[in-house]
Formats: sequence, C-alpha cells, structure tokens
Amino acid sequence: MPDIPPSATRHALLVGLLVVLFWGLNFPIQKALLTAMQPEGFLFLRFAAMPLLVLGLLLQRYGLKWPRVSRADLWALTRLGLLGQGLHLALSSYGTHWSTPFSSSVLLACGPVFTLLILRFYGLERLRRPQLMGMALAALGALLFMSDKLLAADWRAGGGDLVLLAAAALFSYYTVAAKPLIARHGAVPVMCYASLITTLPVVLYCWPVARTVNWAAVSPLLWLGAAWGIVGIGFVSWLAWGWVNAQRGVARTAPLIYLMPPIAGLAAWFSTGESFTVPKLLGAAVALGGVALAQFTNATPVPEPEPR
Repeated sequence: MPDIPPSATRHALLVGLLVVLFWGLNFPIQKALLTAMQPEGFLFLRFAAMPLLVLGLLLQRYGLKWPRVSRADLWALTRLGLLGQGLHLALSSYGTHWSTPFSSSVLLACGPVFTLLILRFYGLERLRRPQLMGMALAALGALLFMSDKLLAADWRAGGGDLVLLAAAALFSYYTVAAKPLIARHGAVPVMCYASLITTLPVVLYCWPVARTVNWAAVSPLLWLGAAWGIVGIGFVSWLAWGWVNAQRGVARTAPLIYLMPPIAGLAAWFSTGESFTVPKLLGAAVALGGVALAQFTNATPVPEPEPR
C-alpha cells in the first residue's frame, strides 16, 4: 500500500475529529427522535431515504458505470451491510431509546476493546498483558457505570446499556471489516453498496410499527433533526469515517471515539438536563481509562484485516 502524505494524514485527523464531534452532539437529538417516532419509525425513515442519497452519489461519481466487485467481495459487503450497518443501527437505536444520551455515548465508546478482540480473533493482533488488563478494567468500569440502574432494578435502562455494548461490538466489526474493502474499491462504493444491500431487510422489519407512527404530530424542528440524522450523521459521517480509517488505519482512528462521551454529556446536560451521579461518572472514567490502556499499548502496526 503506498505511503500516505503527512498532509493527507492531518486532513484525515481533522475530519475524524469533526465526525466524532457531530456524533457526540447528535445523541440528544437522536433520543428526541426515537421518543417521537419510535426506533422502528426512525430506522424506517432513515433506510427508506438512504437509497436516494446512495444512488445520487453513485450516479454523480461514476455515472452509469459503477465499480464492479467480485462475488467474494459482494458476499463480504452483504455481511458488512447487514451486521455493521443494519443490525448495528437497530441495536444502537433501541439502546439509546431505552437508556440516556450520555450512557449511550460511553458504552458505544467501548468499541476499541471489541476492535482489538476482533483483530485477535482473526489472528491479526496479539494481545499483550497491558491490553488484557485494560479490557478487564473497561469491563469493571462498564459494570460500575451500570450499577445504579442494576441496583435500582431499572431493567429497561440496564437492558438498553447491554444492547448498546452489543451495538459497539458491531460497529467495531464494521470498522475492521470495511478496511480491506475500502482499500480495494474506495470508501464510496463500499458504503453505498453496503447501504443498498441493507435497505430492504430493515424497511420490511420496521414497516409494521412505522405505519402506526403519527407522523403528522412530529414537529418541524424534529423533522429538521431527522434530516440531519439521516443525511449528516447516517450518510456523510459514515462515508467520512470509512475514508478516515482508510487514511489513518483502524488502530490510529479508533481512539478518537474516546472524545464522544464528554461531548455527548455536555450536550445532554445542556439540552435535556441529564444528571450525572458519582458512580456513573466514576464508572465512565474507569471504563474509558481501561479502553485507552488496551488501545494505546498496541505499539505494533496492525496488518490489513480481512475477516472472512
């Protein structure tokens, strides 16, 4: 793979920081949308609109001659779309709906731990003792973070937190599995093809609930938030994140996710008045500290991952 110029790396870092900033600010907006539309309603709206954006981008970039992919890569794109986009977005939507914006951001930020585990599973990364200690610390922090909900038997919010951890694992899968595909085909075809493959299954799944949503009662401000969530967050930011991973590499990009919880916490406190208990803040600090320990002790370059 050719060397990437330092200027391109700096630009990728800036884009990655902007993506994480937008993701952090989006958590309170997404919470309001999920409350008004239900998770199925928002997912239906997102995936019903996505083909228009995807087809428009493909036509603008390639005209009618879209890049071809091999049968093996088509199957890889199918897995990537169904698991890394469809199921990940469904679980993160349910988890955010049941939990809080700050909790959602903290638990989704545990993704780098899952990234390392996935790399280890495919034999692409050897876990060292500090990394194992970091993973144990992250697990302890996550348990402490959820302790107030578990002790209060708030199973809805606690269950939402567990669902968010599963969503974080799927996002890590997307980050790792997309890297070799993007290297061969580019960020645009990979994101677009995976989205098109995922659209029909998600729309069919969401339709029975989406058809019962009172769309007329959704305020204009929420419609504006939905447009931002679909176009800005669901389309542009995913495309940008794939490009950043291709430029900087999975291992160097994943730590940017650590910046998401403070941004989401401030946004939730300012917009919804979300409160933060001492166990929650301590658990968040321990969990993110463990994730950082596991991530930053990885000093060896990560080979090109290619899950099968």
